[in-house]
Amino acid sequence: MASERPPSPTRGSYAKGVARRQEILDRAIEVFAQRGADKTSLRAIASEVGVTHAALAHYFGSLEELLVAVYRESERKGGRRPVADPDVTPVEIMRISARENREVAGLVQLYSMLVASALEEGHPAAREFATDRFAQQREKLATRVRSNQRAGLIRADVDADAVAALVIAASDGLQTQWLLDPDAPQDAALTLLEDLLAGPQHS
Repeated sequence: MASERPPSPTRGSYAKGVARRQEILDRAIEVFAQRGADKTSLRAIASEVGVTHAALAHYFGSLEELLVAVYRESERKGGRRPVADPDVTPVEIMRISARENREVAGLVQLYSMLVASALEEGHPAAREFATDRFAQQREKLATRVRSNQRAGLIRADVDADAVAALVIAASDGLQTQWLLDPDAPQDAALTLLEDLLAGPQHS
């Protein structure tokens, strides 16, 4: 019976590379959470993270791809679970998210920068990130709106897909205002939107 072959050097090197990439990503998340997205080059970010520019370019390719990876990983590590209670409305979900985001203003700034970049030519990674994220959010929230409408929590005479898009737009817009002015009435505006959409069970 042939003995088992030891792991190939290629496999070992790959595992080390994955671990090293994750290590860099974890450090980058800390930097962005603390300082925001004010660094505008891979070289500047590499200095902040404590690695060489060549290492950052090797593992992430471009500044844009690094920013997308940082945001996605920060969300994954944040451990935010979907709200299971079917009676929680999309607006309340966004209110909860807004409260959590206030603790990581740098990552909120990073998100806003990615969305802004997605609107410009020559930013395929940011465009794919923003387009996919908005589509997924609209789908999930529209499903919840329909459930809330059946329960009488949201008006039955409004289109669920339109409500989902409106809630996302309001949430993102208020988040941008908060970045510019911490006194912007984020909670009050979301409460008003909730009242405008409320069905008979919320009246």
